[in-house]
Amino acid sequence: MFTFIGDFACRTDAKGRVVFPSAFKKGLGEGDVRLVVRKDLFESCLVIYPFSVWEEELSRIRAKLNPYNREHNRFLRNFFRGSAEVSLDGNGRFLIPKRLMEQIDAAREVVLLGVDRCIEVWSKEVYDEEDLSREGLGDLAEKILGESGSGDEIR
Repeated sequence: MFTFIGDFACRTDAKGRVVFPSAFKKGLGEGDVRLVVRKDLFESCLVIYPFSVWEEELSRIRAKLNPYNREHNRFLRNFFRGSAEVSLDGNGRFLIPKRLMEQIDAAREVVLLGVDRCIEVWSKEVYDEEDLSREGLGDLAEKILGESGSGDEIR
């Protein structure tokens, strides 16, 4: 099971590679690591999935799609258009395709943000602007989680 936590400011090197934070590497385990990166559907960021999590996401999508429906095919085509498989090199770096970096207006400075089972990649400038105030986060938590009344609150 994967859980990625924390945010890490990173700089791309001359070839556009990013060093994968060691905290995230520990969550992946040892060996050949396959990752999938894709443009987020809602935000101006990229999302990196460990391959096994990507496969789970695809299973959910496949269960809802009809291959004989034109809209479903158009969605799937465009969903994959914004995706690429990446892997870590021997130095723990990975290369995000330039076309994807351009979609989020990322240049040299990016932020990798652990969000449970995936990692978001943000342009540092956009990430710094997107910060939700403490009160705003509290309001959102109350709206989304406040009615459950389960008593299992995270504080």
